[in-house]
Amino acid sequence: MSDVAPSSTARRRWPLIIGIAAGVVVALAAAGWFVFVPGKPAPTASAAAMPAPAVGVRPAATRPVSRSFEFVGRIKAVNTVEVRARIEGFLDKVLFKEGQDVKTGDLLYQIEKVQFQSALDQATGNLLVADAAAVNAKLEYDRQLDLVKRQYTPQSVLDKDKADLDAASGRKMQAEAAVTQAQANLDYTDIRSPIDGRIGRTTHTQGNLVNPASGVLATIVSQDPMYVLFPVSVKDLETIREARRKEGGGLAKIEIDVRLANGQAYPQKGSWNLTDPQVDQTTDSLIMRATIPNPERMLIDGQFVTAVIRERAEEPRLVVPQAALQIDQAGSYVLVVDAQHKVERRPVKTGDNIDADIVVSTGLNAGDKVIVDGMQKVRPGVMVQESVVQ
Repeated sequence: MSDVAPSSTARRRWPLIIGIAAGVVVALAAAGWFVFVPGKPAPTASAAAMPAPAVGVRPAATRPVSRSFEFVGRIKAVNTVEVRARIEGFLDKVLFKEGQDVKTGDLLYQIEKVQFQSALDQATGNLLVADAAAVNAKLEYDRQLDLVKRQYTPQSVLDKDKADLDAASGRKMQAEAAVTQAQANLDYTDIRSPIDGRIGRTTHTQGNLVNPASGVLATIVSQDPMYVLFPVSVKDLETIREARRKEGGGLAKIEIDVRLANGQAYPQKGSWNLTDPQVDQTTDSLIMRATIPNPERMLIDGQFVTAVIRERAEEPRLVVPQAALQIDQAGSYVLVVDAQHKVERRPVKTGDNIDADIVVSTGLNAGDKVIVDGMQKVRPGVMVQESVVQ
């Protein structure tokens, strides 16, 4: 019975295998007809390929640009005054708000005046007494002088009166000096601003005892104009001086541009007014100083800025939009489209920012089509469809 069963099963499988083979043959025949039927073109590789990505380009171009030098600088007030007490007394009034602008002569502090007014009154009284004594001594001396001339009085009496007159005059001068000092002390009870500027925090408030040893009561910093101080190497200084020379042999005025810490250009221009006469031998540099207007109080004493000195003469230089510049670990580069419409990576060295453009010193030629739009869609070696953008 075991010999009959396998033979029967095999006979049942043959029709199934023959049916599957027939179906495969029919499918291949249908595919061949679809591909090779007359009038039906075969699919091509170009029909299946993706379209080239579109990018916006701008040709690298030259424009007149003046070379510039950039230095890390610091803002310094033209005048800074530390307000101090010149006499000892209790603060009667504090007459300003911290952080406000003050003018020359504005009353800032007032010290109690009673003791200083009484000292002045006493000194004035002493002066009156001394003045009266000096007048009496002068009259006595004049009388004795007349009597000596008539030989009614010995010379010794006249000499004594002359000495009394000189002593009285000396005491009068001392009294006058005491009045002057008492008046000055009384004036010192009013502490006034010696400059125009902005006043900071007060270290002593009303009711506290102050004296010359109390230290700084407040600090006043002038606001407009301000100084910009920055170190310049001797090499750069010679280049700047050469650029200043005019055709007639004179020197052109140096204008200083300032860029704030956030990259914003300061709207006012400064003018150079001092070059330090000594070179720092450790850094081979010296300090230059410029005066710059500060009408809006944007510049603050001690603030760090970037000082920019530009050449007066403009020269043609190659520029590209700043939007085209990319940076990675290898440095700065741009993507350009070559004559075969393929993307190419170009390492570049850059210079100054000129409005929305940036100077390119090496890596590009005039007319190179630099990608400014669609950079995220391409990579070097990819074919693209470029169009010029303005």
